Amino acid sequence: MNRKRKNLILILTIIVILTGQQAKADFVFSEPENLGPTVNSAYLDGIADISSDELELYFESDRPGGRGENDIWLTKRITVDDDWEPAVNLGSPVNGPKSDYSPCISRDGLVLYFSSDRPGGTGGADIYMARRATVANQWEQPENLGPTVNSSTWDHCPSISADGLTLVFGSNREKIGTAYSSLCYIYMTTRQTTDNPWSIPIRLGPAVNPELAYDSDYPSISADGLSLFFRHVASEEKGLWVATRTSTSDSWNRTVDLGIGGASPRFPADGSIMYLASRRYGGYGDGDLFQVSIEPVVDLNGDGIVNADDMCIVVDNWGTDNQLCDVGPMPWGDGIVDVHDLVVIAEHLFEEYPLPETDE
Repeated sequence: MNRKRKNLILILTIIVILTGQQAKADFVFSEPENLGPTVNSAYLDGIADISSDELELYFESDRPGGRGENDIWLTKRITVDDDWEPAVNLGSPVNGPKSDYSPCISRDGLVLYFSSDRPGGTGGADIYMARRATVANQWEQPENLGPTVNSSTWDHCPSISADGLTLVFGSNREKIGTAYSSLCYIYMTTRQTTDNPWSIPIRLGPAVNPELAYDSDYPSISADGLSLFFRHVASEEKGLWVATRTSTSDSWNRTVDLGIGGASPRFPADGSIMYLASRRYGGYGDGDLFQVSIEPVVDLNGDGIVNADDMCIVVDNWGTDNQLCDVGPMPWGDGIVDVHDLVVIAEHLFEEYPLPETDE
């Protein structure tokens, strides 16, 4: 952002007269776009993760040509504007004769977390990690995260924060022996540095895990560690939700129904695109991978243009958790109205938006 624009933001912020207008901010999804036949197959193509440079996509699939029941596959592209290349199996030692699935790649691309029911684990399925020295090297032998993280039951769908210090995952460990033993809670484990051991996992609070009869699973933590996406299932309703927190030392609080179906959404750092697995939108097989663009709604007062009035609304709600004008730094906000939201509004300053048609 250039100096002239920064000065304009400052001037508008200082001189605006707070009008008390009703805020109407939100975010919108594009129609889900299938990643196409070079990625998807006539079989089940499921949970995926995108590398930080958005040039590698790791995903699970039960298509022919693998080593086990489910394998982890990889597709690449030269630039973010290019098409994805045909997917290839990661091969041994990452994939084995059983099920290897729900991959999660670290920010530096050197550690791959995934779930597996291979022999030698702690329970029905465990969380493993594989390392490589550089992105050009082969993956080394996977390591089980051990009994501190894994349980004697089912532990899967890991998601690692960008700094490598927070890991979230789904597990049914506390539901075994109940009528809901097939359902999961979401857990979180942390460590002080990437060389330290993981802490004993804690079950996240009721904002994420509301009741025993509900299934909260397939978590995905944002790059900054302040947003947690997950699939929430109550009765026959299945949808993606997001919980937020103000800092990594805070508890997860506000939850928002994203209004879209799927599992384990993953995002590039700016949160502008969501990659997800779904059976809802048609495709090539039993489940496909899709991408969805995300845009914040920044015409807060709905008058058809982004201007000083919208900045007034942000300033008027400064320091609150007003969901309606919490539009940054991610499109879904971060739980507090602050400078991030003002910057997002400024980036769209003077853009016009068509007003909805009304009946005379």
